[in-house]
Amino acid sequence: MPKRVDHEERRAQIAEALIQVAGRQGLHAVGMRDVAAEAGVSLRLVQYYFDTKEKLLFYGLQHLTTRFTARVGARLAAAGPDPGPRATIEALLLASLPTDEESRTFHLLYSSYSILSVTDAALAAEPFIDNPDAAENALTGLIEQAQASGLADVGADARTEAISLLAMTATMGTSILVGQREPASAIAVLRHHLNRIFSSPRA
Repeated sequence: MPKRVDHEERRAQIAEALIQVAGRQGLHAVGMRDVAAEAGVSLRLVQYYFDTKEKLLFYGLQHLTTRFTARVGARLAAAGPDPGPRATIEALLLASLPTDEESRTFHLLYSSYSILSVTDAALAAEPFIDNPDAAENALTGLIEQAQASGLADVGADARTEAISLLAMTATMGTSILVGQREPASAIAVLRHHLNRIFSSPRA
């Protein structure tokens, strides 16, 4: 009796291969042959599951985002059953800094995909994050929650602070990738700004 093929498992195998190759060569340089070789399968099989490179990239980045979400969840779980708004925000932001191989790959490929989508209509038509405002909305809600509990500066604009924190984290992530800044320095800067937000509220 022929072995039953698990198509989702095979797709995940190919997506993992894409992530590995793109992490070494850059997303722009990845070809379907490279991915097939990395996965140990034929080019025809890769094309069977993904008939265009854009579809392969889209699925691969979705797969990477799922892994990143699990990483954030693990950080939050490690913070305890009720970590509070500040610890939750810190866990979310620190998870996205490229401080190890997995987070480095995520930041590199996320940034590369965003840049490529500016000039590639096929990529721009299929954003791999379903709700790009989710992180901003989540941080805004957490800051507002802290303000209502007297744990954060009531004079701060929660959404502006959320946008600033996310933009800062993304920029410092890039500076870590290019060797301009050490992870410890980036973490210290983030905590400095969190100390400013989560200070004694102004009357």
